[in-house]
Order: sequence, then C-alpha cells, then structure tokens
Amino acid sequence: MSRVKSWLLATVMISMLAVPVFGQEAGSVEATVTSMAHVGAVWSPSISPDGTQLAFVATLTGVPQIWTMPLDGGFPRQVTSFNDPIQAVSWSPDGQYLAFIMFPGGGMNSQVYVVRPDGTEPRRLSDGGKETNLLGPWMHNSRSLGLTLSSAKRDPAVMDLYSFDLGGTSMRMLTKGAGLSSFMDISDDDHWGILWKMEQRVDENLYLYDFKSGKETLLTPHEPPGNFPNGKFSPDGSAIYLQSSQNSDHTVFAQIRLGRDGKPGPIEVVDERKDADLQEFEITPDGTTASLIWNVGGRSELQFMDLKTRKITQGPALLTEIGGDLSFTPDGHKAIFVGFGSAAPPDFFSYDRTTNELKQITFSPHPGVNLGKLVKPELVTYRSFDGLEISGWLYRPLKATYPIPLVLTAHGGPEEQERPSFLGSYQALLGQGIGIFAPNFRGSTGFGKNFQNLDNRELRFNVLKDIKAGVDYLVNQKIADPKRLGMFGFSYGGYLTLAAVSQYPHLFAAAADMSGIVNFETFFAHTEPWMASISKSEYGDPVTEKDLLARLSPIHQLDQVVTPLLVIHGANDTNVPVIEAEQIVKNLKGRNIPVEYLLFADEGHGVEKIENRVKYATALVRLFQKYFGAGGVAPVDTGR
Repeated sequence: MSRVKSWLLATVMISMLAVPVFGQEAGSVEATVTSMAHVGAVWSPSISPDGTQLAFVATLTGVPQIWTMPLDGGFPRQVTSFNDPIQAVSWSPDGQYLAFIMFPGGGMNSQVYVVRPDGTEPRRLSDGGKETNLLGPWMHNSRSLGLTLSSAKRDPAVMDLYSFDLGGTSMRMLTKGAGLSSFMDISDDDHWGILWKMEQRVDENLYLYDFKSGKETLLTPHEPPGNFPNGKFSPDGSAIYLQSSQNSDHTVFAQIRLGRDGKPGPIEVVDERKDADLQEFEITPDGTTASLIWNVGGRSELQFMDLKTRKITQGPALLTEIGGDLSFTPDGHKAIFVGFGSAAPPDFFSYDRTTNELKQITFSPHPGVNLGKLVKPELVTYRSFDGLEISGWLYRPLKATYPIPLVLTAHGGPEEQERPSFLGSYQALLGQGIGIFAPNFRGSTGFGKNFQNLDNRELRFNVLKDIKAGVDYLVNQKIADPKRLGMFGFSYGGYLTLAAVSQYPHLFAAAADMSGIVNFETFFAHTEPWMASISKSEYGDPVTEKDLLARLSPIHQLDQVVTPLLVIHGANDTNVPVIEAEQIVKNLKGRNIPVEYLLFADEGHGVEKIENRVKYATALVRLFQKYFGAGGVAPVDTGR
C-alpha cells in the first residue's frame, strides 16, 4: 500500500480501538461509553486526477469504509459497505477506479480490491487466502491500467512484488521481495520504480527497479541500522527525493540524482533538523516545491521548500497537535492533509498556498461531546536508571486531588511513538478522575535511530527499568498515588504490561493487556511468517537465541503475578495469535488470580466494531474503578 503514511494509519486505527467519554455521572459509565462510540474519524485522503473529488476512509457507519466528497465541500457519499474494515484507498490515474485494502475479520491477511467511484463493480485482485497483501501505487500508462501490490502468496515469510493489469485476471510477479516490501513510487513513464524492502525491523533499504529489465539497484548503502521509509521521483525523473538516516541519527530530507541511464548518484542531504525526525514529505506535481512535516517531540510542524533555491517557508500553525498524510491538488495550489490531536478526532484540512488560508473541510461527528472540555496532555521528562532521558505525555483529570490514581500506558510497535492523539480510552479514564501517563520508552520512534535501537534483543530488559523509573518519578513528584497505580498496553504495549506485572508484582493495583505477547516461542511459531522473519533482530532468533527469548517471555514469570488482569483479544488476530491470551488466562485462573477475559470472535489485531468497543472500554474503566478503591475515582464532568 506504498505504506500509505503508515505512521498515521497506525495512530488512527489504534485510536479507534476505544471510545472517548465526555464526562460521567455516577453509575453512567456504560451509557456514556455507548453514546460516545459514534465519534467519527477520517483518514487516507486521495484526490481525484481532475482535482474535484476527495476519496477517503471514514468510520461514519461504525466500520471504516470508503467515502467520496467534493473537494470544495459538500455532503459525503458512501462508496463501500463491507462488514470488514478498510484501511487505505487510492484513486487511479484515469479516475475510473478506487483501489483499496481490506482486512477480513480484522486479521492481517489483508486483501487488495478495486471499485468504481460510484460503488459499483467491486473486484478483489489478490487471491483472497490467508496470505497478506499490501496495496502499492498505480502505473501511469493509460492504455494498460495497472496496479502494483505486494503479496506473501509465493512464500508466506516474504512479501514479493506484483502488478495487476485491470484488463486481465491474475497478478504478475515482478521481483522477489523481503519480509516486508512495497513500491513507494513509479516514474511517469512507467520505466522505473522505487522499491522499499525491510529485511529486519531495525533496518530497511530503497532500490531502483527497472520495469523493463527487472534489475534492482541499491539506492541506500549504509551500515545497519537505517531508516529509509519513503522515496519519490521528481516529475521529470531526474532525481529521487527520500527520507534518509544514512549518516545521521535523525531522519532527514535527501535526494539522489539519476543519470540518463538511470544510474543513481550518492545520497545528498537537502534539509535536516537536529531536534526532529522528518515525519513525511510530498512533492508538488510540477516538481517545484516540497512539503516537509517534521515530528518535533511528538507534535507536527509543516514547512515548504523551494526545490530550486532550497529556501524554506514556514507553513501555517496547525490547528491540531498532529498533521500528516498530505497530498497536493493537481495544480499544486492546495495541500490536503489529516489533522488530529488529543482533543480533536481526525479531520481533513485544506491549506491554500496562494492565499495562505488554512481551513477545516470535514467535521467528524461527535454528538453531545464538547471537544473543548476534553483533557490535553503536557510533555514531561524523567531520567531512567542509566541517566537516559525519557519523555512522556501526562494527562491530568480536570478536577483532581493529588496524588491521583493513575494508569501508565504503553504503546505498540515497538517501532511506534506515543503522541498526543485522539485516544478515547484515555478520555474515558480521565472522565472518571483517573490520570494517564503515556511515556516513550527506549525503542520508540521519533527520537532518532539510536534511541529506537536501544531495546533490541538483550537490551529489552532495560525497557522494564524505564517503566519502574517512570513510576518512581510520578510517585516522588506527588503526582501519582502509589497504592492506586495501573498499567495498560496494546500489542507490544500489551507485552510490556505483562512483563511489568511479572517483574514488579506489587507495583500495580490492576492492569489490562490487549493483544499482547506472553510467550515468544509460541509467538514466532504462530504469527504471520513474514512477521516472524522480520522480528528476529528486534526480539531474538527463535532458533539460535531460545534462551534469550525464554528470559524475555512473561510466561515463565507468570507465577510471580498477583495483579488483577483484564485480557482482551480478537479471535482473528494473526499478528499476535489468540494462543497468547489463552496461555495468560489459563495460568492466572489456575492460581486463582483475578482475571477477566474478553475474546471477540469477529475482531483481529485490535477492536474495531462499535458494540465491541463499548464492551471493551466499559470493562477497562470498571477494572480500574474496582481496584483503585471506593472514592478513588470520583466522576468528573468534562462538559456535554
């Protein structure tokens, strides 16, 4: 799917796992959560070739589906109505089709489809089996409308590269890939492609692919680890622009000049910041300007660069903490992007470069919710056991008597970053007077590749020390009540939660794990083979490093756990299969440790459907209410 700004999709999809709560009266948790499950979100904007329409994904019906609307404003029109969630959409160069990726049952065996913009003629291009497929960019040749995609159909441990001619009936293999692979961009003459490959989760590369000969040329020589998450051709094909960490800690904006024969030159840094990673970039259709969105400590900053003079112009101050997934209209005058934040659900914004006007063009529904009364976080830092500075987002209840009951959260990934996003589970707890601390432990992205790789293999034990140091900081600062501490995490964050309650059995009064790993042996044996193949450098090799993986696995320390636990999992989860949850629940029940198990038969890696989100969010709030004790979580009115 050209990774389609994967940082943003991951953030938005995770934000939909819970529902925001706007303030509660005693005993009204279920009713409030239910009413708030309909707060909407939009993402994956794709502008039609004529610049008049916008296709996007929205949760307006509860399950993410495709919609279209006039770019200058108007009522949205629903294109798809499947029962399964759609993650990304892309308009064909001739405007006749929309390509999209859908997740059957919420599982990772994603499938690639096309549909007419009016919703007719839906057609699955991938085989529809258990293998994972990713959506790539369209070809440009109007005589043969083609789409690129990646698929693990040949080898479930490898994502190979394919094309699909919409006049045909089957995928054509182009070249072998890696654990994860995708085309980032294709030149206007369809001669060249920029191919992204991730052999291991700590390292990636870009290649120049010749569609005529099938030859691949490495564009990003470097000593691992290295981050090269995106590359785009200049419209005239004379250069490739890319995000690069070749000779720097932070990801920078760079270029590679191409000879007439396509021979690439070295990577040249075009722009860099010592305080930020380049989150994403885009090039105007005429090739004169680049948009640069920087990740500055978790917030987004927008700039524009004149590619001829290299002059930087500061973009408008964003109306939300985070912005991204930016696209230019065909004339290059307007930029359309997604904006969202801790108190703002994802919406589309339009920035007119000629008039300097920034305006919101969609308004995600939030019936009965006063967004202005939701809690925004403050950024705080603390020192871990070895002096390493860790930052985190502290959400304080609007009315609080300190020290407060508080839940420490752990993000997924590990290659993700806690940012001030619209996360309903946080607002649900805050509405009950419970604070949130959301740190970026070592291993998180957004702080340079050195920080990102401080948790690999044996170093992962240090992340648990970061957790303990964070708790000590909150308690010593009289922010958190040591007797009313909790922890909650999703995916990798679920793993950290399980590891923390095993390592520090008396630290937390209660904890919740969603889709977390408890046993690396069973994880590697049952996860998607491509996921297993790229995860060895992150966690350890299941063949040669069995002892390390055993020591990292909470399953072997569960006999230490005394913390009451809520376990949440989707039966269709192929990323972290349900066997992980089953092992936890069996162990704790066998030792009479309080454990509640929510298994959703129609969910995958996360919780998407409204009725399931209501059940999960209610259980999460009730868990901490119960174990933080009577009177410890007084209801707070945050405005209706």
